[in-house]
Amino acid sequence: MSAPAPSPLAIVDAEPLPRQEEVLTDAALAFVAELHRLFTPRRDELLARRQERRAEIARTSTLDFLPETAHIREDDSWKVAPAPAALNDRRVEITGPTDRKMTINALNSGAKVWLADFEDASAPTWENVVLGQVNLVDAYERKIDFTDPKSGKSYALKDADQLATVVMRPRGWHLEERHLKFDGRPVPGALVDFGLYFFHNAKRLIELGKGPYFYLPKTESHLEARLWNDIFVFAQDYVGIPQGTVRATVLIETITAAYEMEEILYELRDHAAGLNAGRWDYLFSIVKNFRDGGAKFVLPDRNAVTMTAPFMRAYTELLVRTCHKRGAHAIGGMAAFIPSRKDAEVNKVAFEKVKNDKDREAGDGFDGSWVAHPDLVPIAMASFDAVLGDKPNQKDRLREDVSVAPGDLIAIDSLDAKPTYQGLVDAVQVGTRYIEAWLRGLGAVAIFGLMEDAATAEISRSQIWQWINAGVVFENGEQATDALARKIAGEELGKIRAEIGEEAFQAGHWQQAHDLLLQVSLDADYADFLTLPAYEQLVG
Repeated sequence: MSAPAPSPLAIVDAEPLPRQEEVLTDAALAFVAELHRLFTPRRDELLARRQERRAEIARTSTLDFLPETAHIREDDSWKVAPAPAALNDRRVEITGPTDRKMTINALNSGAKVWLADFEDASAPTWENVVLGQVNLVDAYERKIDFTDPKSGKSYALKDADQLATVVMRPRGWHLEERHLKFDGRPVPGALVDFGLYFFHNAKRLIELGKGPYFYLPKTESHLEARLWNDIFVFAQDYVGIPQGTVRATVLIETITAAYEMEEILYELRDHAAGLNAGRWDYLFSIVKNFRDGGAKFVLPDRNAVTMTAPFMRAYTELLVRTCHKRGAHAIGGMAAFIPSRKDAEVNKVAFEKVKNDKDREAGDGFDGSWVAHPDLVPIAMASFDAVLGDKPNQKDRLREDVSVAPGDLIAIDSLDAKPTYQGLVDAVQVGTRYIEAWLRGLGAVAIFGLMEDAATAEISRSQIWQWINAGVVFENGEQATDALARKIAGEELGKIRAEIGEEAFQAGHWQQAHDLLLQVSLDADYADFLTLPAYEQLVG
């Protein structure tokens, strides 16, 4: 067999990484180039369509189920493909980036699934993009180990039958990969992440009794799901594996996708594994789309918007009903708490909250749920074990009692809570601390006892923007203004400097994070995604 032709992709502005040649082979890059050539034009059209839909929402301040796809929703005969054995029981899923230590800990965690994240829990430095792929290949070949340089503790994989099944999450459609270019143009990050992972691992995973499984983030319409389905069909033919080997779980984390859940499953029906109910990205999407809709769309403090809020209940219950009607898994939201090694009382209170949250999800009919830390796996497992018993899922619970009207999903004013001054302070604090870590290449960040990712920063800066533009008056009589946000941000920067010391402050990206948070929180022209201007500042 002749060697593959050199790839038309150019690697630019990237320092060579150890072992990158194992991932960035001519054959793999040729595959990514073909994905780019065939599918990026449609991706561009769909991004433009997002803007058109957003303009329509701005004009009408409403959303509805699509009349043109009513026949899909009304046809009770279709179902998604049956789940493969490796994805039939998903009662607990752990999430996290693909650094070497996390890869081992997540696979060993006792969770049924690991969401191996190249998206919101991973800042897209070239090192994270490429070496994350190396780590996954090493894990599948059982060549992975890790010794913590600080503690000296060593990590190694458990036996194969004890490891979580990997479901990999590529970047969203809006992000580019600046280090890979085709005719001078960056390749979409989604195609880079998917393409490298699929090319190197599809056949290897089949040999392991599993398959190439994916989480699809930031989806806004069934047409975007159709694009992914066409990519899967092409990719499976390209490497010579059976159609239907790929399985995809779609995150319903945008308000527009919530109105197209059945259509999304229909487009992916030969490759669909389920839908997932996010939280922060979903709220961020509501703010983004209804930001000029007036007072009735103003969200209160983020921690006041629990999954029991009426409009969130409508969203999650509709998701369970939709999934089970079509034979798909319904996966619940994140428990982001990080257990404290020092404070047993904090753990006790937090564990009880996690238990209540997972009990509610299991009782509502979800087939599984997310945690961010291995210590939470047993708690979530117990909640789902109590409902499922020996069954792998509860897709037989059809939830035909659920009836959701279009307006229920955007009834933000049904929540009896208001924005508070402390909520503004919290948004500035968390946003600043997260962005600073992201600029250092960290996507999953422990802040005030919670594991935060990019969605946290998105909802933080979106609420600052919304409250200022809505002229919110807080309980202390102060009005949300640019000047107030700048004052609080300056005070927060001073507290951080005092907290960590001058040397650590100067070594970090604190001023840069402060400035970027204010930019995306105060600019009249609301940035679609914080990560777009942030990526321009990300080194590596």
